[in-house]
Amino acid sequence: MKKLFPIVAFIAVALISMTMAGFAYFATQEASRIKFEAAADDALNRIESRIDLHLSLLRSTQALFDARNGDISQSEFKAFFNALDVDNNFAGLRGIGFLGLAKTGDEAAVERDILHDFGASHPVYPDTTQPWRAPIMLFEPLDPSNQAAIGYDMFSEPVRRTAIEQAMADDQQHASGLLQLGQGTGAAQTFTGFLVFVRLNVETAPEVINASRSSTAGFLYAAFRARDLFQVALSRAPLLPVNTEIYDGAAVNGDNLLFRSETPPAPSFGDRLLVTRKITVAGRPWTVLFRPTSAFSQPSSRAIPVMLGLFGLLAAGAIALVARYQERAYEAASRLHETTEKSLLDKDLMLQEMKHRIKNSITRVLAIARQTASRATDVNEFSASFSARLQAMAASQDMLTRSRWQKADLADLLRIELGQVFGKDLPEGLVSGPEVLLDETTTQALGLTFHELATNALKYGEAGTFVGALKVDWSFEGRGRERTLALNWRESGMKKVEAPAETGFGTKLIDLNVTRELRGTIKRDYQVDGLKVEIRIPFTD
Repeated sequence: MKKLFPIVAFIAVALISMTMAGFAYFATQEASRIKFEAAADDALNRIESRIDLHLSLLRSTQALFDARNGDISQSEFKAFFNALDVDNNFAGLRGIGFLGLAKTGDEAAVERDILHDFGASHPVYPDTTQPWRAPIMLFEPLDPSNQAAIGYDMFSEPVRRTAIEQAMADDQQHASGLLQLGQGTGAAQTFTGFLVFVRLNVETAPEVINASRSSTAGFLYAAFRARDLFQVALSRAPLLPVNTEIYDGAAVNGDNLLFRSETPPAPSFGDRLLVTRKITVAGRPWTVLFRPTSAFSQPSSRAIPVMLGLFGLLAAGAIALVARYQERAYEAASRLHETTEKSLLDKDLMLQEMKHRIKNSITRVLAIARQTASRATDVNEFSASFSARLQAMAASQDMLTRSRWQKADLADLLRIELGQVFGKDLPEGLVSGPEVLLDETTTQALGLTFHELATNALKYGEAGTFVGALKVDWSFEGRGRERTLALNWRESGMKKVEAPAETGFGTKLIDLNVTRELRGTIKRDYQVDGLKVEIRIPFTD
């Protein structure tokens, strides 16, 4: 033993050092992830703030039209737009316009209004088979390059038409998909961007579909140049070390790419720090991807874990070398053992003194371990029973972890616990009831309760056919914030069931969980062909 001690000491200290180095490495990676997510969220806030600013301009224009009941001339609209100083205050906004709305065949009235405003004829185009026409009647800034846009029927183009139809249905703003702005209108230059429409209602407007409160006279819309809009939002000081990609909808391919930063992502990071965010702009979902650029600096150096590991190896060698030449190594090991024993006793006393402060889950584990050990006939039985109950608790904890320790779904909890006992292929209709979100305490208690009920059912049920005869349903009783959750566990298709002569630990565990942990009641009804268990617990939203 004395000869082996230096080797054992070296291996142990080396393993501990490597473990510490590993923890340090993962801590470094986690710190980098947190830092970059903060930078990505900052970039996202800038983008959303810029978009909200521009959409507020559209709401202001809508208020102007509402105040005048839609009676705005071209000169008044131009004066309003010039007063906004769009170039300095709203970079990325290509312009604001008004679409008239008329049934196909009634274009003459729209063309007369355009002639009155502009003093020149602008026929509605192109030809269409759609039932509605939505031609551009006003637009600013109306420079010579986009004069031809007046009279262009946006309802004839599918992407614009989809957003217009959505705007017909309510008074909310609705964004279109990705577009080449100016395409189809004869404009000299096109831009990648999108449009946002909002319905304009006046009392004298023609009757149209989905206008529940007042008639739709037409639509105000804002046209956005995507690159200018997002570059201005992201160029605000301090510059962020992020490469940004913005997609209309899901980030499937480049066909729906709205914007990509000019600064490329750093190849050294790959997709390790990729941050994905989902946002909704005027009712339309966007996906935003953030990757670090070469300007991103990690909060700590990777050399620290390496140095820690090397230092641990050197320390392990030094300990082994000193232990090799120590004459009293064995005595030192004995003293270390005694110290460890004393530490364990002290730790046990501290746990006894602080048991009222530790989490309920730890107390439950200790209780299960003691009761399972007292009833086990051998180590294998103890291991199987104890492991099964721990797995039931672990399954509940997994659900809480996935929901960030907030709420767990009752149906999912039941399926997990039943699947552990009966197998993963559970029949349809086994569980039924409304959605119920459980807190941490209720999840832990019901998880163990379901596990014990399922284990007993498997033990006493008909082999191979029992799952099909099991039904679990639940419902709420009462109203208001304080209700009662009534859960029924029905086992049928069994031989005559009688109440057990002796109450086992599993039954005690169920009763303690329901009555003490959840302040509820449990009732068992042993019937001719099976067992019915009714559990009632108070439930507060």
